[in-house]
Amino acid sequence: MIGLSYYDSPVGQLLIECSDDALSGIWFVGQKYFPAKHRNAKPVNDNSAIMLESRRWLDEYLSGGRPEIARLRLCPAASEFRREIYAMLCEIPYGCTTSYGQLAKDYEARHGRRMSAQAVGGAVGHNPISIVIPCHRVMGAKAALTGYAGGLDKKMALLSLEGIEL
Repeated sequence: MIGLSYYDSPVGQLLIECSDDALSGIWFVGQKYFPAKHRNAKPVNDNSAIMLESRRWLDEYLSGGRPEIARLRLCPAASEFRREIYAMLCEIPYGCTTSYGQLAKDYEARHGRRMSAQAVGGAVGHNPISIVIPCHRVMGAKAALTGYAGGLDKKMALLSLEGIEL
C-alpha cells in the first residue's frame, strides 16, 4: 500500500512516499523529475510507522541533527545501476562532498568497468529519495556547485545546514 504525505520544511515543501515498510520517495514539490503520478497528490495512509519515522528523520536532520540513514528502510524505484549509485551516495559522510567524477572512479574500482561522470550524474539527478540519499553532497569538477533537481538554492541550504562552506 502506498502512503503519501506532504512535509513543510525550511527548504521547501516535500512529498514523502512510502510503500509497505519502506521509504520510496522524497521530492521537492515541483522539482525537476517530480513524478507525474503525484502532481495533484492527496495525502493517503500517511500515519504508517515508516511514514512517521521518515518525518522524524527529516525533523532531526533539518534541525541540525545527524540521523543515520540506516534508520530508514529505503526502497528507491530504480535500475540496479542507479541503486548502486544511491548506495554510494549514502556512504558520503555528513558535512563532506564528493564529485561526479570521483563517484565514477569509485564505481569503476568496485565493478571493474569504466563509468562516465555523466552517467553517474544522470543517476544522481534522478534520485527519488532527496535529502535522505544525500545527492546534495555531490559537486561538479573543481567543487563547482552544479545540478540539483530541487534547485541550487535548496542544495546550497542543505550544504550550509551541514556546515559546508561554498
